[in-house]
Amino acid sequence: MLSIVVPCFNEQESIPLFFEAVERVRLQLPLTFEYIFVDDGSHDQTLAELRALASAHADVHYLSFSRNFGKEAALYAGLSHAHGDYVTVMDVDLQDPPELLVKMYQKIQAPEIDCVGTRRVTRTGEPKIRTFFAKLFYKIINRIGQTEMVDGARDFRLMTRPMLDAILELKEVNRFSKGLFTWVGFNMVYLEYENRERVAGTTSWSFWKLFAYSIDGIVNFSDAPLNIASFVGAFSCVASAIAMLIIIFRTIFYGDPTSGWPSLVCIFLFIGGIQLLCLGIIGKYIGKIFTETKKRPIYVVRETDQSKNK
Repeated sequence: MLSIVVPCFNEQESIPLFFEAVERVRLQLPLTFEYIFVDDGSHDQTLAELRALASAHADVHYLSFSRNFGKEAALYAGLSHAHGDYVTVMDVDLQDPPELLVKMYQKIQAPEIDCVGTRRVTRTGEPKIRTFFAKLFYKIINRIGQTEMVDGARDFRLMTRPMLDAILELKEVNRFSKGLFTWVGFNMVYLEYENRERVAGTTSWSFWKLFAYSIDGIVNFSDAPLNIASFVGAFSCVASAIAMLIIIFRTIFYGDPTSGWPSLVCIFLFIGGIQLLCLGIIGKYIGKIFTETKKRPIYVVRETDQSKNK
């Protein structure tokens, strides 16, 4: 069985198109399908579309959250409810080409392969500034992180059950799936494809949401920012000590005291800015720890067709 996990947020227009496209591919695979749609607190008719789809097809199931918990929570919920020997994660907007499932299934039949991922080799149609920062993020995270992440890699991948079980063992609230998929290990290969536009609707990912998401990825998989904060603090301390010795030496031997309060104000503001930056970095990590220690559930389900899943 192949379990297809599909997070949805305000995707009422895309759901029927997605289902039709995947059903056409279904005929080319020797597998039974199980659809698991996760409504992440949508405000449109997404839930109504999922109800209708589930009532018409016995292999379609859905979960609806009590509010918007984010894509990472939706992914985890869908993966937790998957029963298949193979599991794939797909975006409902068809930016993940369903026809690739055939090649992915063929590749994963090799005993040494546990996961077949996909990566975009182009970002056609995407704003240039977003492309620039996306590439910059991968360069930074691979330079300072302990887990390698592939530039252009998508969440769209086909996994074996052992790999899925390993991912489900990671129950942290602060999730960054691209890193978690790599962190668990296993043998992974990638299929490359050209970027595709959405078939309907508009994306809910703004530039600032993606920026915040990338910061979470760096914090979750690297302690380099803490090391940077420590280095900056140490450097500032040493530099200020040297500067004070120079001022004292000049005053004693040359009678040339440093004059003017503007220079002092600039120095104070500079040091204060460094301190606030370091405190902000530390605070980000402490905030993540605080969230984890509360042990709140990753998501809350308001409605589901559980009776069909039993």
